[in-house]
Amino acid sequence: MKKLFFVFTFLFGATLIAQTTVTGKVVDQNGEPVPSANVLLLGKEEGTVADFDGNFTFSTSETPPFKLKISSIGYTDTTVDVTSNNEVLSITLNEASTLLDEIVISASRTPERIFESPVSVERFGLKEIKNTTAESFYGGLQNLKGVDINTNSLTFQSVNTRGFATFANTRFLQLVDGMDNTAPGLNFVLGNLVGMNELDVQSVEILPGASSALYGAGAFNGILFMRSKNPWDFQGISAYVKTGLTSQEAAGDNNYYDVGIRAAHAFSDKFAAKVSFSILEGEDWHANRTDDINNPGADRTDPNYNGLNVYGDEVNTLLNFDAAAGLPTGTVGSAVVSRTGYNEADLANYNAQSVKADWSLHYRPFGNDLELIYNGRVGRGTTIYQGASRYAVQGFKMQQHKLELKNDNFFVRAYIVAENSGDAYDTRFAAINTNRAWKSDTQWFTEYAQTFIGAKLGVGTGVQATDEQAHAAARAVADTGRLVPGTAAFQNAFNRVIADGDLLTGAKFIDNTKFRHANGNYNLAHLIDDWADIQVGGSWREYELNSQGTIFTDFDGPITYQEYGGYMQLQKKLMDDRLKLTLSGRYDKNEFFDGFFSPRAGISATLGENRNHNVRASVQQGFRNPTTQDLFIGLNIGNAVLVGSAPDNLDRDVRTFDVSESGQAFTGSPTVDIVGRAAYENAYSIGSVLAGNPTAVNTPLVQPEEITAYELGYRAQLGKFTIDASGYYNSYDNFISQTQTFVPLYGEAGDGGLSLLALQNGDFEVYQVYTNSQEEITSYGGTIGVDTKVAGFDLGVNYTYTFLEDAEGLRARGIRTNFNSPEHKVKASFGKTDLFKNFGFGVNYRWSDDFFWEASFADGDVPAYSVLDAQINYSVPSIKSVFKAGGSNLLADEYFQAIGSGLIGSIYYVSWTINP
Repeated sequence: MKKLFFVFTFLFGATLIAQTTVTGKVVDQNGEPVPSANVLLLGKEEGTVADFDGNFTFSTSETPPFKLKISSIGYTDTTVDVTSNNEVLSITLNEASTLLDEIVISASRTPERIFESPVSVERFGLKEIKNTTAESFYGGLQNLKGVDINTNSLTFQSVNTRGFATFANTRFLQLVDGMDNTAPGLNFVLGNLVGMNELDVQSVEILPGASSALYGAGAFNGILFMRSKNPWDFQGISAYVKTGLTSQEAAGDNNYYDVGIRAAHAFSDKFAAKVSFSILEGEDWHANRTDDINNPGADRTDPNYNGLNVYGDEVNTLLNFDAAAGLPTGTVGSAVVSRTGYNEADLANYNAQSVKADWSLHYRPFGNDLELIYNGRVGRGTTIYQGASRYAVQGFKMQQHKLELKNDNFFVRAYIVAENSGDAYDTRFAAINTNRAWKSDTQWFTEYAQTFIGAKLGVGTGVQATDEQAHAAARAVADTGRLVPGTAAFQNAFNRVIADGDLLTGAKFIDNTKFRHANGNYNLAHLIDDWADIQVGGSWREYELNSQGTIFTDFDGPITYQEYGGYMQLQKKLMDDRLKLTLSGRYDKNEFFDGFFSPRAGISATLGENRNHNVRASVQQGFRNPTTQDLFIGLNIGNAVLVGSAPDNLDRDVRTFDVSESGQAFTGSPTVDIVGRAAYENAYSIGSVLAGNPTAVNTPLVQPEEITAYELGYRAQLGKFTIDASGYYNSYDNFISQTQTFVPLYGEAGDGGLSLLALQNGDFEVYQVYTNSQEEITSYGGTIGVDTKVAGFDLGVNYTYTFLEDAEGLRARGIRTNFNSPEHKVKASFGKTDLFKNFGFGVNYRWSDDFFWEASFADGDVPAYSVLDAQINYSVPSIKSVFKAGGSNLLADEYFQAIGSGLIGSIYYVSWTINP
């Protein structure tokens, strides 16, 4: 026993003796600390992270000598030798000589320098997040070249590249730690409303243009990648608080705050965890434009007034006063009259909110790079969303749950994304049905007609009124007793309407749609001695549509469908690594469509004695599948019925419409049922009807849209100047579009008789159908950015050109592209992270050319605008804090980016971040 005890003691003591501890400090070339620098034992997964002051302590069982690798975003990696226990190191990191040296992953699904990327890529890292002038890191992305951000509301900003954008941007993909952040039922990304906490963001990468060859159908017009900090390299507790105010002429000055916290810890070399939480609240941008959509320049005295941000006045009818009074034609006349609407401010809650929480568990069973991860993310938001209508999105929820197994050579992940629309409602139908809850359309228009006729004939007064006087009197009588916002009667009726999911009587929309996704990737390079970088991968997705019949035609239960795909990519460097070849190909299949193959080929060459020039060229084909709404929507939005074109959706949508007294002679009934199929197979084109020459049309069902994209690029480091330029040309086939048709309530379109009588009697219904344009759609453009340092100050300027060929001609021919991008944009930045000790500042300026906005809510011209943002920041190392003050739109020149959205005012803020 004594011998065993001696052996145990010896071994235990030897273990203690074998423990090596190294301390040190990481600073930059100016002697300033580099917080959160990574310190890793070269060749192993052991490591630590420097604190706010750049200090670190690292312990290992490894016996010296060994090497440590020290790295931090924005700096050049360095390696130091450790030769003895308890050694104290002083490490200096040099700032990366160029932005082009930064590492990106998105372009090729493998780490590479921006300088060598085969396609255009923009990066926004820890340094940029710290120094952004915008109120949030997400808003700061709008300063990147070639990137557009359309502000829908305070908490909902939509990112886009290379044109073709609406707030419901179905052409742009956003991945958060590999998970698609698209709202499953809405089919588009809600910005960062339910995205990522600013404290947990490690980097953001944006790939402009098509990337279907690697990422599939959703990667059609661009991808945004957000990557979070892992709990191994970024440990500890961090927190921030921002407060300030939003300022808008329509809304006044209102409080704004944003608070967040993050905690992460590695409990051992095998287990680590993290959690973060944030909440943002503020007053949304009010939308109060009263322009008459039907008659630009007219005011509320127009009998058929339809205000842009006034709802309920979409309900109108042709009143034939002579026929109603039994008078000869031309005695009193006729007029199209609309009901009196409500302003948006009476219908929408402008209290914007975004609440985000996420957590993850990380397990490395062998203490090496093999890692199993569970990640959960939940977001809740209140915002205004502008689509076919303006939607008050209250308590919208989205959650994601992911399991992932990965190492340096592969990953396999499976996740689910589910949304819950909460108490969301359509403000237009809220107004329409609040009006109808008080007084039916029939009663209101009858009272209007009777009063107008009496006023014109001078009944009771003996004085014949003018048309203007008669219309004013008629509206006053018809509106007598109307529900007034702010009263209990209005609120009670309004609350009943927004809780009702039937748009014939209510305004609520219900959506509990979800999708399940699994994908994987394997890099074979290590198996072939790094002869080339060869990657293979695949994905599978299942949609489950569940709106209880309020959006989709899922009246009898959820609708499901699937899609899958697989890809391969080869990258090979030649000629002393100066030439890089990239070949990719992907096959995707949706159960409703034929499979599609997406190839990509790229070549880049590094030139110059100092390898400081890089030229590249690529060509690729891409595609996007029709969205869930393109396929299965079944929704009456008032001015049209939307019917998706999935083959089994055409007969699912059945609606009942009233028939005029004249038409009842042909139907034998005051109502008639119309099946959605009629919108595609028994209809007239809207253009021919409006032109007075009704022509029957058979609309093809929607198919996937295709793109062929060509790109040239040049990157260079010329002394202190960094240049990054690119140009592209995109050609689209089977461009997905919507068009409207007139469906007669009786007769067959093209019969030359009964259906034409239906049109004459007003017995028809407008349908919006989903199809593909046979027009040739092409767009092209380019960007150039120059960055440099002048006397230690960072200076950058970039220019973006975006152009759609024959845009006006396409509109004239009824092709709605929703290109929605300014032709010219200029952005500039100026700042210094260390103007003096611990103090830095930054200024950003953006100018956007005027452009035409085209969307289902409204069309119109968006004027040019200029925006100036700025911030100052001060670090206090003793309390591990950074204080910041800044503002966006400091010129207070309010502007809008879409017809119908609120004017964007100014945001002023101060923030305190602890242990950033």
